[in-house]
Amino acid sequence: MPGARLSTPESVTLPAWSAALLPAALACLAAPAFFVLRVAWVGWLLLAAALVLAWLIERRRPATPSLVRDLSLIAVGLLIVSAIPLKAELDNLAMVRFAAALGGAVAVPYLISRYVYRDHATRFPWRGGGRWTRFQWAWLVAVLVLGWLILPFYFITSGVYLNWPVVDTPELIARLFVGVGAVGIWDELFFICTVFALLRRHFPMWQANVLQAVVFVSFLWELGYQAWGPLLTIPFALLQGYIFVRTRSLAYVVTVHLLFDAVVFLVLVHAHNPGLLDGLFLV
Repeated sequence: MPGARLSTPESVTLPAWSAALLPAALACLAAPAFFVLRVAWVGWLLLAAALVLAWLIERRRPATPSLVRDLSLIAVGLLIVSAIPLKAELDNLAMVRFAAALGGAVAVPYLISRYVYRDHATRFPWRGGGRWTRFQWAWLVAVLVLGWLILPFYFITSGVYLNWPVVDTPELIARLFVGVGAVGIWDELFFICTVFALLRRHFPMWQANVLQAVVFVSFLWELGYQAWGPLLTIPFALLQGYIFVRTRSLAYVVTVHLLFDAVVFLVLVHAHNPGLLDGLFLV
């Protein structure tokens, strides 16, 4: 997919390997501590260790942009998200709680970066890569086909659809549609435009992409994509990071995600309401 690279300090050649990778890895490993193990104090210790180690590295070799600042933005976002349970629920209080925490995890790092650190490290390039290519349009179709083939088998045979509440009324189905779509958009704003973008300022693309995938997949695990779900979510997270680098288009990665989530929504409705969507899926 042709397109410009994600914004990085152009005057700096990123080393293939650096000591900075260790504190960055510690910060990202806080995500499985929060969302997979669900042991908050381990996540706190990992974030604290990451920031202290980054500070010690920068003290010996000052760098611009600052790794300490960028990791602190990731830490703030993770702490905000980890403050709420991520079990999928559709009542009013749960939806308000999700909106406040997930919105804050994007907004607070952005505001700190722009108005406190004054380096504007996080950006949301809606159409930064120009017009979509034929390959990009073809990939959108492929996403729908792959989702249709894989997701029903995953959700139903593994039983993970039970991690989502029963949706057996028009109101609940509508709430599920809104919730799935909203979380899908947020995923790209936080994991790609915040975590991945901050890591890209310090590391080669593949390293930053692997690190953001650790955070991305950990969140999805607690949200409900369990059992053998990581076999799907890991490639998806890595592809989203790669596509964003190639296209510089938030609009495109959001579209990919929403198409995938549209299939997720239909599968959940199908699984909770046998007979309602019979014939639409193979399972």
